[in-house]
Amino acid sequence: MQQMPELPRGCEVTSLAMLLQYGGVSVDKLTLANEITTVPFRDSNGLRGNPNDGFVGDIYSFNNPGYGVYHAPIAALAQTYLPGRIIDLTGRSIESVYHMIDHGSPVWVITNSRFSQLPESEFNTWETSSGVIQITYREHSVLVVGYDEKNVYLNDPLADQPYTAVPRDSFEDSWIQMGKQAISYQ
Repeated sequence: MQQMPELPRGCEVTSLAMLLQYGGVSVDKLTLANEITTVPFRDSNGLRGNPNDGFVGDIYSFNNPGYGVYHAPIAALAQTYLPGRIIDLTGRSIESVYHMIDHGSPVWVITNSRFSQLPESEFNTWETSSGVIQITYREHSVLVVGYDEKNVYLNDPLADQPYTAVPRDSFEDSWIQMGKQAISYQ
């Protein structure tokens, strides 16, 4: 499933739609884009939105400021579709991600568009109403559907084809750098 052309910044909800469809829920990316908690890009005090609180800015167009959303709002939305079945793996080891895949459940993750560790120059500091955070505009979300000793296999909402292989070591580095954010279902 591709996020374009409808959702230029919608990798997170598109990957969530794929996760939910694997779980037997028939829901599309546009429905999820409409339902995800949102926060303004800048609030009335000039502070940036925090992706831990909701989707920051405009998900539908690059003509307006926007960023993305992290695991907590995505997990909360997923819970409405699979009540009691969503597992937030955030902060756990990469082995917990692979364990879910071994048991037949794909895993929604936050990574970056290069699938490798980024230099510090790719990050910006944002002051938000809920604290200071580091963000990168290379933030990306994919669905991990498989792995082997050398590669991780992804359904990438920006890729032309499903089941994209990326080198396992560099993928793991990017996932760790982006805060080990992951959700799945049981």
